[in-house]
Amino acid sequence: MKKILSIIISGLSGAAFGAGAVGKVFSQDKKKIQAMSDKHLSLFLMMNQWVKVKQEGKNLADYFEKNGYKEIAVYGMSYAGETLISELKNTAIKVVYGIDKNADALYSDVDIVLMEDDLNRVDAVVVTAITFFDEIKKRLSEKIDCPIISLEDILYDL
Repeated sequence: MKKILSIIISGLSGAAFGAGAVGKVFSQDKKKIQAMSDKHLSLFLMMNQWVKVKQEGKNLADYFEKNGYKEIAVYGMSYAGETLISELKNTAIKVVYGIDKNADALYSDVDIVLMEDDLNRVDAVVVTAITFFDEIKKRLSEKIDCPIISLEDILYDL
């Protein structure tokens, strides 16, 4: 009887431990999923604002010209970064290079470097990774001396 009771208690203890471990994994997954959801919602809202700006007949080149930014770098070479580079083609604004943590795996019309690389002088850096803007701005300001601007802020300022 003691042996059976011991087996039952061991089994229940193992089940409780296993349930706790599974619960912790689900909790971590839920946090990751929520963070990705928040990131994509922010990106969607920014891109929606971009569409509104275009519908009003405005363009980003005017913003850069008005502020005296002739040569810029773009931080974040995913969808928003590539779209920004595309919009600035055939304008007076030159995108000198892109900056991205996946620089070695990306292809673009401009050179892409890592933040850890030497960053050439530009008039401004435009950050398209809006959910981490403050952290990115802090790190970039240690590497380069120019205005570091959020693409989201530009779109809402137009």
